[in-house]
Amino acid sequence: MNIIKIFNVFMILLFTNACISQPLERYEFQHLQMGTTFNLTLYNHDKNYSQSIGNQFIKKIDELNFIFSDYDAESEISRLSATAGSGKKVKVSNELWIVLKHAKRYSKKSKGAFDISIGPLSKLWRSMFRRSEIFNGVKINSAKEKVNFRNIRYYPFSKRVKLKVKGMRLDAGGIAKGFTVDEIVKILRKNGINQYLVDGGGDLYLGDPPPNKLGWSINVSTLDAAGQKVTKNLVVHNTAIASSGDTYRFLEWEGKRYAHIIDPRTGYGVVDQRIINVQASSCMKADAIASILSVLSKAEQMAFLKKMKKVKVF
Repeated sequence: MNIIKIFNVFMILLFTNACISQPLERYEFQHLQMGTTFNLTLYNHDKNYSQSIGNQFIKKIDELNFIFSDYDAESEISRLSATAGSGKKVKVSNELWIVLKHAKRYSKKSKGAFDISIGPLSKLWRSMFRRSEIFNGVKINSAKEKVNFRNIRYYPFSKRVKLKVKGMRLDAGGIAKGFTVDEIVKILRKNGINQYLVDGGGDLYLGDPPPNKLGWSINVSTLDAAGQKVTKNLVVHNTAIASSGDTYRFLEWEGKRYAHIIDPRTGYGVVDQRIINVQASSCMKADAIASILSVLSKAEQMAFLKKMKKVKVF
């Protein structure tokens, strides 16, 4: 028995030393989903093992897209929205439950600046962006009346959810990508991958530094005092960073520039040009906070950030 144990220990040490002696290789994977491109960069010794991780990366994104995509009428979140006003208590998946519960927390802390029930407004604004025009205020106000996170009822023991008002529609766009990145990180850690970068369309999680580096070198955009876009280089590891801004998607109408980022309290896209970068312990947290700060005034931002721990804002 002792000889067998010694032999097993010897084989483990032999395998470990063999892996250590092999140089780490860089592997990259991409997947288009959730309206953006997800990128995974990892370092590992084995090509086939890395490919299996890449396959899990793609599979997980597709699974979560089928839960959170409000563009897909058959997704879980769309099917839940379809029950609004019916009085039904709907059993939801663990993933959707986690996101909804965190969304509720951020809604309360931001006093409604974050609202996962923003679906009626986001659907209307998508239409306005396609037509390159702002509809009249009556339509916008009508959609805003259906937006209120307080009309989502939670039943913790059974993980059931009820949407109280007819016409309510959920949109997890301000938090689901961050959650997805965190779920991919769980897969990587479970499989012993420690040196990685996960990018979900600007929502990043960075693991241990690449070989012979102090950290991952990334560029983030900010606006200077004159409102001009500038790039800042960061070298970071084992942290999450999420960005939010209106530099690429906006609609100009009658002398105003409306961002695709909607303030659920007013029903309108924000008009103050800004780029927000948030560093936090999880990508879901960074994603949600970046979304919130994008619609708050400077005074409101300061008050909100006092409630948040271990958060850095650029």
